[in-house]
Amino acid sequence: MNIFASLLQELTAGKKAALVTAIDKNSAGGVLPEKHLFAGEDLTPAVGAPATDEVLAAQLQKALNSARVRFFQDTAGVTRIIEPFFPEPRLIILGGGHIAVPLAEFGAKVGFKITVVDDRLSFANERRFPWADQVLCTSFQDCFRQIELNQGSYLVIVTRGHRHDQSSLRQALQYDPAYIGMIGSRRRVHIVKSELLKEGVSQEKLDTVQAPIGLPIGAVTPEEIAVSIIAQVIACRRKANWPDPERDILEQLSREQEAVAIVTVIGSQGSVPREAGAKMIVWPDGQTIGSIGGGCAESDITLIGRDVIRNKKSQFKEIDLTGSAAEEEGMVCGGTMQVLIEYYEGK
Repeated sequence: MNIFASLLQELTAGKKAALVTAIDKNSAGGVLPEKHLFAGEDLTPAVGAPATDEVLAAQLQKALNSARVRFFQDTAGVTRIIEPFFPEPRLIILGGGHIAVPLAEFGAKVGFKITVVDDRLSFANERRFPWADQVLCTSFQDCFRQIELNQGSYLVIVTRGHRHDQSSLRQALQYDPAYIGMIGSRRRVHIVKSELLKEGVSQEKLDTVQAPIGLPIGAVTPEEIAVSIIAQVIACRRKANWPDPERDILEQLSREQEAVAIVTVIGSQGSVPREAGAKMIVWPDGQTIGSIGGGCAESDITLIGRDVIRNKKSQFKEIDLTGSAAEEEGMVCGGTMQVLIEYYEGK
């Protein structure tokens, strides 16, 4: 299994991970990257990865905490680039009623993997929810064994009744998802929370629940209510600084058999089209997937990528988008990007 397949495996299991690329600029063979994977909150080294020293451990933790690419030079002069990866965000909708239908569609369109749960087969089916990655026809009591809530989970409770809401919320509060929201009037929400408070659920836990759910935009129709909910979910995701996983790139690299160039933005200053962590793949014939911002600069990087593949030597490149350079490319930018164009053999 190659390192990108291993990375995807960790992300699919709901774990955060960090990919460390070590580059020795002084190597006689050119810039020769070496990659290692660290996963989970404790940053456990994957098979073949070295044990972390004090400096690397601190840099790994900073990368995960900030959700931003970091790079530093160690005492041996080797540059280490740390890319943090977070699990793909999941929107889990408990209840397959009239609000759930547009909510699943809007959630999928803005980048969430969708799971819908209902205990009625006429509501829990793929025809009703073509946007969903998973539709479970099971009780709200039993579903938590299957959906595996984690820090990348956003849970929306829109069941058909007070009893199901209370049961669902009771179980959800045993986990630590990124978001819990529950639909209902203020009176209904107050009743549910009061009952759970009597059962011993802490007020602190209950205060994390978004209820009534959604942003206050005066929504009336199911579609408008779905917009208010997904807007609140997006706000929660972005506030937590949860990075996009570039999953299509990772999946391609996990199965790639041909030598390619991996282009990664590792740093930026000023106004740029893509932030650090953005990736693209370049093939020997010039085909690409992904983007680091488009324009002539990306065309130049594609040409460099083809050279990297031919010579089997990786390169660093700074892209200047300040002043006239940005104007010539038709970009409203005014910054620079540091890019690694990395030779990858494919396995």
